[in-house]
Amino acid sequence: MVKLQFDTAKTYGEFKILNATNGGPWHKRHAQDQWRTNLSEYKAAHMRYCRNHDSAMCGIYGGPYSHDITCIFPDFDADPYDPASYDFACTDEAILVALDADTQTFFRLGQTIEHQIKKHGTLPPKDFHKWAVICEHIIRHYNEGWADGYHLNMEYWEIWNEADLDPDDSPNKRTWGGTKAQFFEMYEIAAKHLKTCFPHLKIGGPAIAGNMDWTEDFLACMQERSVPIDFFSWHIYCIDPADMIKRSETVKNLLCKYGYESAESILNEWNYVKDFGREYVHTLEMIHGMKGAAFVCACMCEAQKSSIDMLMYYDTRPSVFNGLFDFYTYRPLKGYYPFLWYGAFYNGYREVRCATKEDHIYSLCGVDADGKVQCMAVYYADDDALPEKQVQFDFGKTGNYDVFLLDETHDAEPISCNGELKFNLRVNSCILIKEK
Repeated sequence: MVKLQFDTAKTYGEFKILNATNGGPWHKRHAQDQWRTNLSEYKAAHMRYCRNHDSAMCGIYGGPYSHDITCIFPDFDADPYDPASYDFACTDEAILVALDADTQTFFRLGQTIEHQIKKHGTLPPKDFHKWAVICEHIIRHYNEGWADGYHLNMEYWEIWNEADLDPDDSPNKRTWGGTKAQFFEMYEIAAKHLKTCFPHLKIGGPAIAGNMDWTEDFLACMQERSVPIDFFSWHIYCIDPADMIKRSETVKNLLCKYGYESAESILNEWNYVKDFGREYVHTLEMIHGMKGAAFVCACMCEAQKSSIDMLMYYDTRPSVFNGLFDFYTYRPLKGYYPFLWYGAFYNGYREVRCATKEDHIYSLCGVDADGKVQCMAVYYADDDALPEKQVQFDFGKTGNYDVFLLDETHDAEPISCNGELKFNLRVNSCILIKEK
C-alpha cells in the first residue's frame, strides 16, 4: 500500500496558472441559436488564459481572417497608421468569446505554422520596423481603443512561434522562412519597439520548438543587444512528466546564465506525444482517452513544484491534439476533468506538498482559509500493464470528504469514501478529494 502524507500546516503559496490552453471556447456571439457550444464547460474550468496561436486554422475562431498578422493587416504595403488597413472583426469576436468565459487572450504576434508546399505568411516581413509598428497598433486596438477598439488590458504579447523548428538549410521551413540571424534581428527590433511603447505590458517569446543550441544562441544575442524579455516561452511534447521538468530546468539555467533570471518561464505548447513518426496515430488515440487525461494531471502536479510559471496545453482548438472536447459534439472528453479540477484550486487554496515519493504517483494538494483540504492525485504511466495500487491519503486530521474518480468507466463521478481514505487505483486513473 502507498500512503500519501500531507502536512497541512505547512503551505507553499498560491497555485500557478497551469490549466491555460491554446484555443478558446467554441461559441459564436453573433449567432442567435447555438445547438453546439462548450462555453459553459470552458468557463467552469477557470482557464485564465488562452493562446491564439494556430487559431487562423479554425473557422470557429475566424479562420483565415483572424489572429495572424497577415490576416489582420492583409496588405503589407498599406499604411500601418491608418485604421482602414486593418481587419479586426473576426479576431475581435474570438477574443470577446474567450472573455465571456472569463479567459484572457495570450496574443501570439506572428503566423500560423504552414505545412503546405508553398509558404506565405511565415516568410520574413519585408520591413522589420514596419512589422513592429503593425504589432504596436494591434495592441493599441485591444488595449487603448484605437480603430474602434477596446480597453481589455491584455497583458501577454508573444513575438512569433517556433522559429527554431527547421534549420536554415531546410527545404521545408514551416514556421520561419528566413535565417536564424534574420529572426534575431526581427525579434530585437520588435521587442524594443513594443517595450518602448508599452513598458507596462509583458513582451516576450519566442516560443521555441526545442532546439536548445538555437535557444542559447538566441539568449546570448539578446543579452548582447540589451533586448528586454519579460517572459520566455517554450514547447515540449513527451510522455514522461520528468522530461518536462528536466527541460524546464535547462530553460531556467539558460535564462539565469544570460541575465534573464526574472523572465517568466512559460511552457505554452505541451501534450502527450510518443513521437511524430510511426507512433503518431497511437499518440492521437492516447490524447483523446484516459492515458492522455492522466498524463495531463501528472504534468500539472509536477509543474506546480517546478520553475515553470505557466502551462498552456496544446490544444483546445477543434483539432487532433484536443483531448478536452469532442470534435463533433463539443462534449467534454476525459482530458477535460483535470482542467476542471485544477481550476478549483484558484478558489483561495494554498499549496501543501506530499512527503511521500512513489513511482508513477503524482499529487497536488491545497488548503483554503478555513483549513479545508482539496487534493487531486493520479497513477500515471505509459505502461498499461502495471498492477493496481492501493493508495491511502493522510492529511493529519479527520474530516468529511467528497471523492470523485476519473478512469475508463468514471467521468469524474462521486464514489463512496471510507473513513481511511483508502482506494484501489488502476494505472492511468485520477482521483479528487474535497473536504466538506
